[in-house]
Amino acid sequence: MAFIDLLNDGQVYEMLLITKTNATPVGVVKKGNILSFKLFGGRSAEELTKWPHAALQATSDAGLLVRLALNFPPELELSFEETGTYRWIRGLPGVYGDVECKWRVHSDSLGVTEVLGCSLAPSGDIPGLLPSRPFSRVDCALVEIAVDFTRLRVAAKSSPDEARRLFFAIKENYSLFSRLGGRDEVGRKIMERALEIASELGLAEELE
Repeated sequence: MAFIDLLNDGQVYEMLLITKTNATPVGVVKKGNILSFKLFGGRSAEELTKWPHAALQATSDAGLLVRLALNFPPELELSFEETGTYRWIRGLPGVYGDVECKWRVHSDSLGVTEVLGCSLAPSGDIPGLLPSRPFSRVDCALVEIAVDFTRLRVAAKSSPDEARRLFFAIKENYSLFSRLGGRDEVGRKIMERALEIASELGLAEELE
């Protein structure tokens, strides 16, 4: 079975986008034989506009997703393979192919910005196996903490009310993460930085 046939149409999957020299998590949606995602600027977006070839790979390691999203070093060094046109992480299943990209305007609670809308039609599968381990709510909480933290850093500069909402969402999910046995140090580091931002925003009294 082809990798893309394992995905459900319309569902968002957290996957790793591997471009010419970078690796970052993206939310991927399948529609037919096309995988779509968007980038809010950054190194991967710059690379795809100049070198529109990439791989999308699956991982069950929430810590890896979070570390790459926040530019923290992975716990283990990643090993890459290259074909000359495509590059991917050795051992993780996925697909590779050419990417069509177009900048467009995006509006949400943080304001108006430009995003790079991308679509990839797989040219081939990448072989790999994921560890057989049970589903854990800890992983879900850690990913939500990281997603809200990336938005908090933006909101802190432009939208105090949204920043406040995001901070308390992070605080709540970190409490859940800890209560369910989460031990990944990246969760603690995110919470520490979120507390620093909250203090800078004058939320000290609400934290007591």
